[in-house]
Amino acid sequence: QVQLVESGGGLVQAGGSLRLSCVASGMGVSLTTMGWYRQAPGKQREFIAVISSGGVTNYADSVKGRFTISRDNAKNTVYLQMNSLKPEDTAVYYCNVNIFRAYWGQGTQVTVSS
Repeated sequence: QVQLVESGGGLVQAGGSLRLSCVASGMGVSLTTMGWYRQAPGKQREFIAVISSGGVTNYADSVKGRFTISRDNAKNTVYLQMNSLKPEDTAVYYCNVNIFRAYWGQGTQVTVSS
């Protein structure tokens, strides 16, 4: 059974930083592509970042240069380092993996005040 548990969200002022964590169980984060998505109130869930099994990363244009996705294979954890946060980054952030179907964590709230 694949499970994803996010943590690390919170309230931060614009320009600040947060690091989100996604601990996986039932699968190895090094063996497949892992992603981060977010959903703001009244908006659709949107892609933020992805890291492949080979370590190749890709980012949405809106976060490129500010966010960094990484993983720690020993801890079976994927991270999202978020710097230079903006009020428009406010959303619930979700970890994702697709293994025959999509798996999502419960999400972690990030609120950026102006």
